[in-house]
Amino acid sequence: MNLQAIVSKPLRHFIKDTAVRQSSSLSRMAWHRFCRNKLSIASLVTIGLFILMALLGYLITPDSTPYCNQQYLELATLKPFSRVEFVYLDDSLPQPQSGWLHKMLYGEALPYTAIPITQETDLSSTDTSKIIAHKTRTFVLGTDSYGRDVLSMIMIGSRVSLSVGLIAVLIALLIGITLGSVAAYYGGWVDNVITWLINVVWSIPTVLLVIAITFALGKGFWQVFIAVGLTMWVDIARVVRGQIFGLKEKEFIEAGRALGFSTFRIIFHHLLPNITGAVIVVTASNFASAILLEAGLSFLGIGVQPPMPSWGTMVKENYCYILLDNAYLPLLPGLAIMLIVLAFMLLGNGIRDALDIKKS
Repeated sequence: MNLQAIVSKPLRHFIKDTAVRQSSSLSRMAWHRFCRNKLSIASLVTIGLFILMALLGYLITPDSTPYCNQQYLELATLKPFSRVEFVYLDDSLPQPQSGWLHKMLYGEALPYTAIPITQETDLSSTDTSKIIAHKTRTFVLGTDSYGRDVLSMIMIGSRVSLSVGLIAVLIALLIGITLGSVAAYYGGWVDNVITWLINVVWSIPTVLLVIAITFALGKGFWQVFIAVGLTMWVDIARVVRGQIFGLKEKEFIEAGRALGFSTFRIIFHHLLPNITGAVIVVTASNFASAILLEAGLSFLGIGVQPPMPSWGTMVKENYCYILLDNAYLPLLPGLAIMLIVLAFMLLGNGIRDALDIKKS
């Protein structure tokens, strides 16, 4: 007779309710421990600000043109907080109507011609009847060698870094959790084959493997997602495999087998929820690694391609200014990379400490 049929329905509900209350209590305790860590809260706020900036996109950038690619060559390499007067001329050309969502995602072209007023500017041939405005604009972080607004490029560049981190981590989680859990649960030749695959991928330098995959798939935005994701699943698979090895012989897993639960239910409903903490910590670390890999690929010219702004591309285009008076051009995107990577690493450490019952 199936043992599941022997267990009464009220008893099963009681066990389930008790488990839910215990899980809620443990989660609340972990959250309180996390909130006591000031560095973790600061890193969480930093990541939240970067995410908000990436989501709002062109709605809040000073340069809302697609890819923030509005160039003023006469304003190249302006210092931060430089103020420039502009004359706006009516183009008298029909502009396509787009909603705020389209502008937020893709930007929009300027409905007028902006002419910066410098010492070399000659407005004698300009039709004064077309002048619609005369304003002063402040370039908070200056301009690059093409006269583009650096602040806008850094803000939109956060989209690339966070998107690559998110998609790459999701790909790595899908592959790593599946292979790691299957290897640990079944053991035997299945574990040997998957462990051999893990060791082979582990033995190849990550950067070289990413470059090889990128060359195979081609250069581009989506290719970087796949290339980075296919190289980061090894860490997750090793952690999942090790954790499940220590759990699969526990009494509650034996009880699940005795109750006739399927392998899928045991792995995804009983084993994986018990290793969530370890997976979250590794995921935060991998998120930071993915951002660094994307920046490195863009710096080498095989990642995100211009005119799409990327922090790595900005460092590549301006690193020659590091020894000149305009060292801020490569340092600012480098500082953005450092902040977001440090925030994810501190967040991972904070989650690890919060989930460590020995420190409660």
